[in-house]
Amino acid sequence: MKINGELRIAISGKSGCGNTTVSTLLSEKLGIKLINYTFRQLAAEKNLTLAQVIENAKTDDSYDIFVDNHQVELAKAESCVLGSRLAIWMLKEADLKVYLYASDDTRAKRILNREGGDLQEIKDFTSMRDSEDSRRYMKLYQIDNNKYDFCDLIIDTANYNPEQIVGLIIDELKKKSLISE
Repeated sequence: MKINGELRIAISGKSGCGNTTVSTLLSEKLGIKLINYTFRQLAAEKNLTLAQVIENAKTDDSYDIFVDNHQVELAKAESCVLGSRLAIWMLKEADLKVYLYASDDTRAKRILNREGGDLQEIKDFTSMRDSEDSRRYMKLYQIDNNKYDFCDLIIDTANYNPEQIVGLIIDELKKKSLISE
């Protein structure tokens, strides 16, 4: 596959939608960098534990703001797939914006398969996390993460496996002449 010029793809979705899996597979298939800078990397760079960063971020918005802005800086530097909760809103210059979604039940079952635990507890936690994320994104950036109708592709991930989703994205990239065989 040949990339026609620089290429930036933004992929977003809530937890359990396959965002990380699809972003990783797509970046490998296209041979471009995957950017998924998280609190985990920030913790390592600051010689803190992940738990310390999460705790600090509860009362200090600079952690979220740094991670979100740093991802965009990295994405602007080279062709890449930026996979993050806010990628489609934050990377305004993305050549292709993809939103992955799935029902609350589908997401909870995927998280259960990935991490184990109790399905109802996962549903409750995921609902709380979604609500907290939405509140934070609105407060920090005036972003309503439930409005994604501006995306180039909106994919219900319950209907496809990760490889099929990557295929749909590749087809869209070809249709837009962003890549060729």
